[in-house]
Amino acid sequence: MTLAAYFAGDGASRKLFDALSAIVEQIGPAQIQVTRSQVAFRRRKAFAWAWRPAQYLGGERAPLVLTLGFRHRDTSPRWKQVVEPRPGYFTHHLELHAVADLDDEVRAWLSEAWAAAG
Repeated sequence: MTLAAYFAGDGASRKLFDALSAIVEQIGPAQIQVTRSQVAFRRRKAFAWAWRPAQYLGGERAPLVLTLGFRHRDTSPRWKQVVEPRPGYFTHHLELHAVADLDDEVRAWLSEAWAAAG
């Protein structure tokens, strides 16, 4: 699947994804892997995932969710949800409503995830 196909008809999500992708490019090289359910940023392994909640959930939703995995639970109140799918690994879900949500704190989280995936 292509990025164009994944974001077809969803300009708000695509705008957020493009801003997110630009941040990742500033951090360092990464591959993009597009599936029907999400877009992953990868180095040696995946370190960030972007997905559209509207494709799974009804009602008013954020245009895009950024999911990051860490070996620790980050305590920021910004996370929509933090889960521990296996011992010592925590997935963090951040709703993105506007490009302004991609601030210095998010850049730091992305940098940490990028470094860990090397």
